[in-house]
Amino acid sequence: MPNSKKLHLVSLGCTKNLVDSEVMLGRLKEYEITDDNTQADVIIVNTCGFIDAAKEESINTVLNLHEERKENSILVMSGCLSERYKEELQKDMPEIDIFTGVGDYEKIDELISSKQSTFTPEVYLATETSGRVITGSNYHAYIKIAEGCNQACSFCAIPSFKGKLHSRSLSSIVKEVEMLVKDGFSDFSFISQDSSSYGRDMELKDGLIDLIHAVEEVEGVKSARILYLYPSTTTFTLIDAIANSQVFQTYYDMPIQHIDDAVLKSMKRGFGEEKTIALLEYMKSKPNAFLRTSVIAGHPGESQESFEKLCNFMKAFKFDRFNTFHYSNEETTTAYTMEQIPQEVIDERAELLGKIAEESTLNSLQNMVGKTVTLVIDGESDEHEYLLSARPLIWAVDIDGEILINDTSDLPVEYGKRYEAKITELVGNQLLATLLKVVD
Repeated sequence: MPNSKKLHLVSLGCTKNLVDSEVMLGRLKEYEITDDNTQADVIIVNTCGFIDAAKEESINTVLNLHEERKENSILVMSGCLSERYKEELQKDMPEIDIFTGVGDYEKIDELISSKQSTFTPEVYLATETSGRVITGSNYHAYIKIAEGCNQACSFCAIPSFKGKLHSRSLSSIVKEVEMLVKDGFSDFSFISQDSSSYGRDMELKDGLIDLIHAVEEVEGVKSARILYLYPSTTTFTLIDAIANSQVFQTYYDMPIQHIDDAVLKSMKRGFGEEKTIALLEYMKSKPNAFLRTSVIAGHPGESQESFEKLCNFMKAFKFDRFNTFHYSNEETTTAYTMEQIPQEVIDERAELLGKIAEESTLNSLQNMVGKTVTLVIDGESDEHEYLLSARPLIWAVDIDGEILINDTSDLPVEYGKRYEAKITELVGNQLLATLLKVVD
């Protein structure tokens, strides 16, 4: 059957959403993927419903696509936003042909052929049998290790629509990695809402450490990293296991959200300043460690004094990267009914933290000048003609930036291949490097 039908898919929000989008692509292989939404027979928007800004982006994306779509096309709204607000959206958005939430990604082909909206109560978790189509890379893939979250952070609505922690079996994860290695993938990012809790619902004491050891045994895995550790479920033993691994990068992505005890208590983080700093210092002590975190500006209970304390800590600690979120007041969260900080104060605080984040990143980049790193070439640089875009394996895909190769030393250039390179200079906020040799 010729590829006559066309599909346009937009995946919003996090990489966990991306995995679910890739599952839908796997179910719709008879469609030709198109970047031109005006020509698509089916348009799917896999939405994010985490905070106000994400909700707004999801709604605007859907409405813009509806405005431009061709006659008789099918517009599907899936994912977290449609799950979280299913009643309201179905009532208020007649533009949408099919609504579905976070439980039916593997049934997307059936929903489209029957033009039915459905919301299965169980949250979907991709496994090795999902048949997803990996996008965006010929060597890197995300592996979702769990869904849901057992934490009760006061600002977070995710457990209200994603439910409690539900981990995949270790054998399922290993099988998926083995299958992807056979397909030519060699670099993996392991993701979930709270990766350091992996396996606790299956009574594994150190589930993530078990996962690290199991993945190390898979021949063909050249590098890996774990995203989204949670302070109260991250142990010193886990930090050691990551640092000592020959396969996993010494990459610690642990959102701390704040550092002041009073604010951490109002956030229901279950972990105070002293223990958080002890974990961070231990991570930092590991050779060639890379530390990423995120913080929230303007959470209820954040006094000027506690905000200044956070700023001083973020300046002094010098994370390699950190993200700042404006506090967003979300229904179904315990912070929703707390006394709120004025929006203009939240915005001012977020802006100040953003400037500290820029300085922190620049400091991290400057420290790399003169060093030799292992990197992968992703392709030509979008911004600079004649330059190549590359990523050191220690950095996470898409979020930590790129290094530009301005001298290939006449080596054969192959996208997705690993090279040793020397970082020669920092121009503005952009690192330049020279290729030294191909790494097998």
